[in-house]
Formats: sequence, C-alpha cells, structure tokens
Amino acid sequence: MSQETAMQDRRPSAGGVNTTFLWIEIKRMLRNRRTIMFTVLMPAIFFFIFGLSNKNQQLPNGHSYGQYILISLTVYAAMTAATGAGSQVAVERAQGWSRQLRLTPLLPGAYIAVKAAAALTLSLVAVIAQFVIGALAGVTMDAQTWLTAGLVAWVGSLVFAALGLFVGYLMPSQNVMQILGPALAILAMLGGLFMPIEIMGETFGAIAKFTPAYGIGQLARSPITGEFDALWIVNVLVWLAIFVGGAAMAFRRDTNRV
Repeated sequence: MSQETAMQDRRPSAGGVNTTFLWIEIKRMLRNRRTIMFTVLMPAIFFFIFGLSNKNQQLPNGHSYGQYILISLTVYAAMTAATGAGSQVAVERAQGWSRQLRLTPLLPGAYIAVKAAAALTLSLVAVIAQFVIGALAGVTMDAQTWLTAGLVAWVGSLVFAALGLFVGYLMPSQNVMQILGPALAILAMLGGLFMPIEIMGETFGAIAKFTPAYGIGQLARSPITGEFDALWIVNVLVWLAIFVGGAAMAFRRDTNRV
C-alpha cells in the first residue's frame, strides 16, 4: 500500500461530521443562558413593547401591523440567534478548543458545516418561540403564511451564521458581541425589521436595499404583502457569499497561525 493510499484511508468519513459531534455542539449552545435570553426573550420583549398594543391596527400600506411586526421580529430573532451561535468560535479560539480540534482528522469544511448546522438549530428555536408568543398574544395568520414566513426566517438566518463565524475568527472573544450586538440592531433597523421601509424616507429606503437583513425580511413578509421581487433573493445570496467567503478566508488565516 502506497503512502498516499494510506493517508487517504485515514481520512474520516463525511470529513469527520457525525451526529455525536453535532449533538454536543447543540447541547453546548442551548446550555448558554445568555444566548437563550438574547435570542428568545429580547425579540419577545420588543414585540410586547412595540407590537402588542397596535396589533389590530393597519399600516399605511394596508397591511396588518401585528402580522408585520411579528414576522419582522421573528427574522430579527433568527438572525440574532444564528450570529451569536457562529460567533462562539471566538470563545473556542480563546480557550484553545479550535486548536485541539485541528489535531484531529476533522476537516475544516466539516467543522464549518457543523457550526452552521448548530446555528440553524438555535435559530429554529428562536423562530418557533417567537411564533408561539405571537400566537398566544392574538396574532392570527393562515397556515401557509406561518409556514412560509417561518421557513424564510429560519433558512435565511444562515447568512448571519456566516457573519458570526466571520467576525468570530477576526476578533477576540471579549469584543465580538460588544460589536455584533449593536451592529445587528442597526442592520435590523436599516433592513426594515423595526419599521416599514415605506415610512423610512427615500434616502434610508434606498440604503435599506443594500443591507443584509433587507432581502430576508421582504421575503419573509411576502405572504402578507403579496409582493415579490427577485432582487430580494439576489440580496440574500450576495450577502451569504460575502460572509461565507470572509469566514473561509479568516478561518484559513487563523489555521495558518497555529
């Protein structure tokens, strides 16, 4: 047996991804009370403050305020959960866990895939929690709207899981959430998650179309607005490519330093 064949035989199946590793990642994330508080409680508090008292009113464009704010804050909850989960890589780097994993046969792509899957699990929890809170508060939508809006918010959060990984590889752990927390709030505001794009003014409305939360928010709300623009999908895919590319470059740079 040649040396090359022997090396190939030592490569783990699926790059090292297995259900045990994924389950450990998910349990570790769900045990973090601070993460649960910011991903579930904060959007719920925003909904009770800004949405509950006006849930039966109509927006200037004729849409239900309660449905609009519930779906928008569900997108915000999912993006916050996914970003926080991805950024945990900064803590792992500081603790030396990332370096230890590199001594195993786990491939870099598999490591990123497990992180993304764990982040999606946490964002799914955030989406379900936000929808349950909205339903208990009296917001009503048909089954297709619940399902479509929830799926878009959940799958779209992958963009922000990549953002969390990107920033997590660039910055020390003590600075990551200090920067990402306010940044996510600004991105959510500019993307129309805190107020409708139509009332933001012409300048902010034009800027909003180029921000990461815009496409996901518009797509998630499309079941209640009845509107669709292919550029919303382009917005999501472009930002996903930017953040994934940035995370991959930062990961390689971090690996080369070890």
